[in-house]
Amino acid sequence: MNDILHRIGTTASIDDVSAALTTIPGLAAWWTEDTTGDSAPDGVIAFRFAGAGGEGFDMKVLESVPGKLVRWEVVDGPPEWIGTTIRFDLSQDGDYAIVLFKHEGWREPVEFMHHCSTKWASFLLSLKKYVETGAGDPSPNDVQISNWP
Repeated sequence: MNDILHRIGTTASIDDVSAALTTIPGLAAWWTEDTTGDSAPDGVIAFRFAGAGGEGFDMKVLESVPGKLVRWEVVDGPPEWIGTTIRFDLSQDGDYAIVLFKHEGWREPVEFMHHCSTKWASFLLSLKKYVETGAGDPSPNDVQISNWP
C-alpha cells in the first residue's frame, strides 16, 4: 500500500483547527465550498468540486476526537480512492497546532496519486490560511495545477 503524507503547523488554536476539520462550514471554508452531509461519527460527508463538473468524494466519518484525530473512509469517488482512508492527527507543539495528514491505502502509486498529493498540499495550505486568517482558498478558488480538477 502507498500513502500521501503531509505536515503543517499553524498558530491558530487546536480547537479552531479541529472545528475546521469536523464541521460542514469549516470543511467548506478550506476544501470545497460544495460540502454537505453529516460530520458526526458514522455520518457521510459529500465533497463536490466545480472543476470536476460537480463530481467528488463521499467520506464516511470513522473517528472524530476533538483536538486529536479525524479519520474518514472514502466510500464513493474515483476508483483509486475507494477504500482508502484520510487521517488528520492533531497535536500541540509550543505555539503551533500541528496537523499530520495521511491519505492511506493507495493500491499503487499511479499518476493520479501524484496529482492528488499536490492538491492535498494546496488544500492543507488553504486550511492553514483559513484557521489563521478566517479565509481559505476552497474549490472553486483553489490553485489549479493541471487538467485534473
